[in-house]
Amino acid sequence: MGSRLPLLLGAALAGCLLPARGCVICDPKVEKALQSLETEYLPDHLEVKHHKDFMNRVKQAVKDFKELPIHEDSYMGVVDEPTLEKASWSLLKELKRIMESRVKGELFVKELFWMLHLEKENFARYAAQFQKEAFCPNNCGTMLQTLIWCNTCQKQVHACRKSIDCGEREIQVHAMEDLILDCELNWHQASQGLTDYSFYRVWQNNTKTLVSRGKESTLSKPMVDPKDAGTYLCELGTVQSSPATIIHFHVKVLPKRIHEETPSTAAPPGGKVPLEVSTGTQNPPLESPQPGNVLSGRLVGLLTWGLVVVIIGTATALFFSRSEKVIHFLKSLLPRAGKEAEEQSHASEKSTENSFAQENVLESEGNVTETEREATESEKSGMESVDE
Repeated sequence: MGSRLPLLLGAALAGCLLPARGCVICDPKVEKALQSLETEYLPDHLEVKHHKDFMNRVKQAVKDFKELPIHEDSYMGVVDEPTLEKASWSLLKELKRIMESRVKGELFVKELFWMLHLEKENFARYAAQFQKEAFCPNNCGTMLQTLIWCNTCQKQVHACRKSIDCGEREIQVHAMEDLILDCELNWHQASQGLTDYSFYRVWQNNTKTLVSRGKESTLSKPMVDPKDAGTYLCELGTVQSSPATIIHFHVKVLPKRIHEETPSTAAPPGGKVPLEVSTGTQNPPLESPQPGNVLSGRLVGLLTWGLVVVIIGTATALFFSRSEKVIHFLKSLLPRAGKEAEEQSHASEKSTENSFAQENVLESEGNVTETEREATESEKSGMESVDE
């Protein structure tokens, strides 16, 4: 990173001699929003005599977004387009929120400048994130990255120069199989000014032979054999004189893979071989059971059945023990019911006898009364006859 620092510092110092501008105001949408604030919102929400001074302060505050400490890990006076888009979108969103609130006068002025203060802090965070993650992300080679200089709002291509040797790769492939060499790195797509990928075969005397050249980042060789083993080299060209990256591949061709084939089925006496229908899946060959496996299988079976018998016996014993308790309970209930029925029967018989006895008493009393009446009448008649 030290090699790119003098270049960026020189560009930043040169920009100080030009009219100063801020990174966020480099976005045309931000300039348009500030014009709308001046012409459409201010007339109804701030006194006319304060308009000019207010807008000068607002534009200066936006330009001051670039006034951040120059540091290699946080801010170097440049950003890329995605970072500028995030910062401007955040500013536009907050400006729209204030304008839709319809706030007026001094409260409007205070709220707007506080919002600009917070958005400058957001821009500082976005710039630091870009500096750490997206600024010259290549670990090797030369990357041409398009950047925006905050002082001038100009887009320029910056060369992120590092060692063009991006290392060596060890490749192993079996004979009669395909060889694929991939030369693309993760930052190639983001780089500017790249041209073609060139693959060379490097010989022992350090000479090289061009194998392929084009936009494809891979080299494919079908059905390689031992003579394809050796060293290969990939160069990615640029619009400049030197290549962007160089990668070496050391290819080792291993013996051909051995595929086991199943023996063909012998033809029966009739001369016809039975056809086998393929279902898309192959079942593994059956193996004859070993004596130890058979014995262990039988022991497992006996243990399983013994466990089943024990469970069934336990359940049956529990069932019958509970059944006997139920029977004893029913039996204990039956004598009580018999006694109660017998007592009720005796009570009914006694009541019946009492009713018969009462009827007999009443009947005997009636007979006595009748006899006394007849005796009285006979006595009266006897007395009458004596008188006569």
